[in-house]
Amino acid sequence: MSFSEQLRKEAEPIFEACYQHPFIQGVAKGEVEKEQLIHYVKQDFEYLNAMIQTKAFAMAKCKTREEMEMFNASIGFILNSEIHPHRNFCDIAEVRYEDLQGFPLAPTAQNYINHMLIVSQTGTLGEAIAVSMPCPWIYLYVGERILKEFEPDPSHPFYEWISFYGAQEEPRMNAFLRKLDILAEQASEKEKQKMKDYFMLSCQFEYAFFDMAYKMERWPNHQERGMKPFFSL
Repeated sequence: MSFSEQLRKEAEPIFEACYQHPFIQGVAKGEVEKEQLIHYVKQDFEYLNAMIQTKAFAMAKCKTREEMEMFNASIGFILNSEIHPHRNFCDIAEVRYEDLQGFPLAPTAQNYINHMLIVSQTGTLGEAIAVSMPCPWIYLYVGERILKEFEPDPSHPFYEWISFYGAQEEPRMNAFLRKLDILAEQASEKEKQKMKDYFMLSCQFEYAFFDMAYKMERWPNHQERGMKPFFSL
């Protein structure tokens, strides 16, 4: 069993919990409140900005152009393609995507972003990959499972979101999983444990992110245009 297969096996309860979360079940059934969709997009826009930075910090650790291109392609995908599922949510919520950008982070999003950025700046290349893997992996999992179990057609309100993540002919994350397995073979037991710990914590944050959107989590003394996202050490 490869290192990535071991991670996936251990994270199975969290993957299952993510799929069963009422936010994802609401997406599957086409039943999510507009304010929940809006809160999700506000937070995920900032989260994806941080994911781009996480990958940029990781790319700085690369030693070959092949490795650099893997991160470059991923960054380009987030910048140019991952706006489509956001726009799907915005269309259903009847808001402009451009109006949901630049908002302060909720506690869960803030903590998740800090976790990724700190690891990507201070850790090894393997640790930087591990900390960012749960996001694409869980979204692929829930998207594929919704397609299989609910069989949505183009009339489904969230068909674009579901198919964007679930209908990947060649999963976009596979190149990173292969690299992670290679790096794990070369890593010490201490580093592999860190990779595992960072991966598992990010899995927990993915579940918490769905919960944050569902509950529309905010700081106790929330000010809509007050606090700004924190993106570096």
